[in-house]
Amino acid sequence: MTLVASSRRSFLRSAAVAGAVATAGFAQQSERRPNEENEVQLSQIHGPSEQKESTPGPFLPEDRRVGFAIVGLGRLSLNQILPAFGSSEYSKPVALVSGDRAKAAKIAAQYGINGSAIYGYANYEELAKNPEVKAIYIVLPNGMHEEYVVRGAKTGKHILCEKPMATSSKEAEHMITACKQAKVKLMIAYRQQYEPHNRALRQLVTEGKLGELRGFVSSNSQQEGDPAQWRLKRSLSGGGCLPDVGLYCLNAARFLSGEEPSEVMAQTWQPKDDLRFVEVEASCSFSLRFPSGYTATCTTSYDVHKSQFLRMEGTSAWAEMSPAFAYHGNKLKWSHLDGEHENEIAPQIEEKDQFALEMDHFAECILEGIEPKTPGEEGLRDHRVMEAIYESARTGKRVKL
Repeated sequence: MTLVASSRRSFLRSAAVAGAVATAGFAQQSERRPNEENEVQLSQIHGPSEQKESTPGPFLPEDRRVGFAIVGLGRLSLNQILPAFGSSEYSKPVALVSGDRAKAAKIAAQYGINGSAIYGYANYEELAKNPEVKAIYIVLPNGMHEEYVVRGAKTGKHILCEKPMATSSKEAEHMITACKQAKVKLMIAYRQQYEPHNRALRQLVTEGKLGELRGFVSSNSQQEGDPAQWRLKRSLSGGGCLPDVGLYCLNAARFLSGEEPSEVMAQTWQPKDDLRFVEVEASCSFSLRFPSGYTATCTTSYDVHKSQFLRMEGTSAWAEMSPAFAYHGNKLKWSHLDGEHENEIAPQIEEKDQFALEMDHFAECILEGIEPKTPGEEGLRDHRVMEAIYESARTGKRVKL
């Protein structure tokens, strides 16, 4: 895969990889990074056996950063997204939208957000009058995504929406159309596609290090507790474990291979005596068949201890991540035959904040006028596959895509 210099610097500047693998960024449509003229790199002082040093940045000064309005102040916003601005190069939080003004005021005080930039859901459209807000990040229950993306697009602000994109492909199509009509960008927050270990694995595939792909095996599962939480309410979630955590397996099978599935087979399990699963499935297993002969076998559950891994198998090598899909601590290794001996490589890749990476990508898209690498169409593709998975589980038959 040929990479322009700006793309390598833009996404994985400090992600060093041992052996033959070098982490790769996205091929950019822009020729330069924001504030690139102020980049500073120091001379190398270590010997050739040591990894090269790379100075962080260049960062945008506060007054040139893209201002985000965070819509929804639940666990993901408070525990991951807002703290990630501290690792950002191009982004800053400038507004909050919440149904709990008292909580929002406390959060605003922590992040230096003006009290006048706190909005409720009823006056959400007032964001249009705030010139500091350039982007809206939708972090609401899945069943609310469509409404707040469509309403947000009408304010003229660009939209970053959490995954899953919606609760159906019909909603996803409406969201795409609304943003196109409003002439604003729409990006879906597939954080793993911006994460350095995933980028390194993707490069292994594109450089042919694994040979021809034959198989993908993955699980993303966790134990859900509170039966009253919104993820277990179909109207708000669109399903159980599949659209929440199983989606990571599905998207990884597509993204890492660069292929689209042609056929699915699936089954789900919904226990009758568990209050958590009155409305949604507890577990789902599915297989995806791709035109090249590559197949993906995935499991996901809301009723087991946390388990997160993936393995890709090719004719020349295998690669795996365990854990995979996590906010922190992802690990990659791959193995191939080197002469007469099996050579297992575990690249030492610097961890980056995935939420900062995805927000900075969207900020760069806004600043440079380029299209996101995970647009609404990416979310729509996953919804169409998930609908086929549910259809197969319901009918017991293979479903062609």
